[in-house]
Amino acid sequence: MPDETILLPIGFYLSLALCGVGMVVALTQLKRGIGLPTMTVLATVVAWYFVDAVYNDYNQYTLNIGADMLDLAWGQVGLFVISFLFFANFFHRWINKNLLREESYFMRLMNKGGVDAPSFQRRMDLSMNMIGAFWILLMAIAMWRTNFDFMGMFFPYISGKAYPWSRGRVGAGFDAVISLYGYVHVLLVSASGVIWALSKNKKTRMTAGLVFLLSAPWFLLDRVRNLMLATILPGLLAWVFVRFRGGLFLRVALLVGAFLVVDGWMRFVIQVRTEANVAYAFQQVGLTGVTEAIQGKEIKHAGLNMFEELGWMNKFIEHGTFTPNSGSRYFAELVNPIPRVLWPNKPMIGIDYAIARGQKFGEAGDRGSAGVGATISTGMIGQGVVNFGRFFGPIAAALLMGIWAALLARQDLMGDRTGRLLLFFFGIVLTFNLGRDITLITLYPFVFGIIMMRVWVKVKGEQ
Repeated sequence: MPDETILLPIGFYLSLALCGVGMVVALTQLKRGIGLPTMTVLATVVAWYFVDAVYNDYNQYTLNIGADMLDLAWGQVGLFVISFLFFANFFHRWINKNLLREESYFMRLMNKGGVDAPSFQRRMDLSMNMIGAFWILLMAIAMWRTNFDFMGMFFPYISGKAYPWSRGRVGAGFDAVISLYGYVHVLLVSASGVIWALSKNKKTRMTAGLVFLLSAPWFLLDRVRNLMLATILPGLLAWVFVRFRGGLFLRVALLVGAFLVVDGWMRFVIQVRTEANVAYAFQQVGLTGVTEAIQGKEIKHAGLNMFEELGWMNKFIEHGTFTPNSGSRYFAELVNPIPRVLWPNKPMIGIDYAIARGQKFGEAGDRGSAGVGATISTGMIGQGVVNFGRFFGPIAAALLMGIWAALLARQDLMGDRTGRLLLFFFGIVLTFNLGRDITLITLYPFVFGIIMMRVWVKVKGEQ
């Protein structure tokens, strides 16, 4: 629990007020399509920066980092918010200029019950045809790579997990192809959850449900929490906000209940993942054991400390122990899609900051682990600071998130076309994961989803 004597500076409240103003502005833009993406980005800022200050020990941050560096960090958060609100609208008008007269498809579905329309249901059927075809192909590859470990892929809660997409931290050879399969896997399971939530066609819904129920446990019994969210939440949000016809308070109650369940499961994962395989631990205790394992214990969610990292960056730059890399980190992110087999010396991501943060280069054992024990997430605002310094860094991060918000709005405004609504729900959830770093590693499933959708539409001639 946070220290009861915590004293938060004025910068915390001023930056939080800016987020509040941004939320109000975004509410007026919901029908334009850019409103919900804007609200999602601002909520991500609140989760990774403001919750950090309240949830963790801010007084300890002050002792370790210094009040002046933390005050500077709150100024950077505020600068990011102001810049993001400008860039989100700028890029929306530019990227979506041919769609500005369209109304948010999501808002139409939520307010007017358009989910029952035959045209909408036909899109769900077409989308499931696409998802099903790619899923069958992907699972055939998974079977081959795991020596046909059927139980490990589809029933890990009985036999333990299979690992068809395993590889080293730094890719070698054709590991890029293996990574591609893993990213597509995330997308297909997430999309099947959305179709399951929204489809009314019995065959389509049963197919989507089968894909989801066979695939989701593989992610839930892993140790990677962001993948759990990426696969589970899109379908849940689609059902609550589009398919479920109850009132606002009942929807909120459902979301609160779902949050408590997800929170409990993640606390269990945090508790066991350093000591044992999560699938094996679940086999031993079952659902009842999960509840018993977390009752009466203070289990903190690790990693909710992006504000702390922002403070450390300011301190390192102030003392000269770290120098912003003039965009090298963003460049490494940009060229990440190039397989290392084609570019053996492709720059690695985040090694310089990991070293500044205390990781010692050359002690990780082999090149496959990037030469450090672990890389350190910088947070989406801190990542900008790492690249372009304490002033221009937050602006650069805001620019990138503004482009992302506009791309999400585009999926919403084109929601009546095959696959676009699935990408919209998926992208909204991925936004939260971008709070730790703006990286293609998080966005690959979305990128591959767009490619798959365009290829399928071109081949089938379906819009």
